[in-house]
Amino acid sequence: MSGRGRRITDEEINELISKLQALLPAESRRRNAGRMSASKLLKETCSYIKSLHREVDDLSDRLAGLMTTMDSNSPQAEIIRGLLRS
Repeated sequence: MSGRGRRITDEEINELISKLQALLPAESRRRNAGRMSASKLLKETCSYIKSLHREVDDLSDRLAGLMTTMDSNSPQAEIIRGLLRS
């Protein structure tokens, strides 16, 4: 798959689709039990990625708010900084 001139086989596409489907949340897999079309899977995946981005943004905002309310030298602030570094 690394070469530019090489075409991807149907088997490789099916394998990638299966891997992508496995990354979606269990509720999405249950809702679409069985085989879903590749286009539907891509739409579901895009939707899931967008929701993850929204969740990350929300958590970042909440963390920033929390950090502004606490003493930057407190043990709690140090714990948060340590978590952000890892």
